[in-house]
Amino acid sequence: MPNFSASNFVPSGPEPASPPRLRPMRTSDLDAVVEIEHTFAAPWTREMFVQELSQAQSAANRVAEWNGQVVGYALWWYVADEVHIVNVAVHVEFRRRGVARVLLHAVFDAAHERGMTIATLEVRSHNVAATTLYESLGFQKIAIRKRYYADNGEDAVVMLKGLALAGEVGRNANL
Repeated sequence: MPNFSASNFVPSGPEPASPPRLRPMRTSDLDAVVEIEHTFAAPWTREMFVQELSQAQSAANRVAEWNGQVVGYALWWYVADEVHIVNVAVHVEFRRRGVARVLLHAVFDAAHERGMTIATLEVRSHNVAATTLYESLGFQKIAIRKRYYADNGEDAVVMLKGLALAGEVGRNANL
């Protein structure tokens, strides 16, 4: 499994010419996924990801690969007519290059195929970069969950997006 601190990892620099390749997450991806996850304040454990992979009827996921390396991932749940985005993460060397946007469009496309009409998520109240991305994709702030995050008691901003827009489908052909 690639080590992101190793010299063989793609360094910071211009965005690669092609978008990342998306595919379902596999157990063999978990070392890279957990390594990305551990850049966050309250990271998920490997066991949490294993549990998500076992929920095929109510949950879905994608990893983003560049040059055969996992550089990001998204996890989501299907609840009634809603897709709830549980986790979107991108390796620090690949942030602000469109990886999260590509992953989120994959979520929208998969949700639309299952007849979902809204998407929801929670984001840390201080995470301006993520909030800005979500707003650029049509999410709106609808509520605050006080002291939602156990690691530091930070509030979560609840965001919602309608998925009935025709323009959301077909933006990601490599699902």
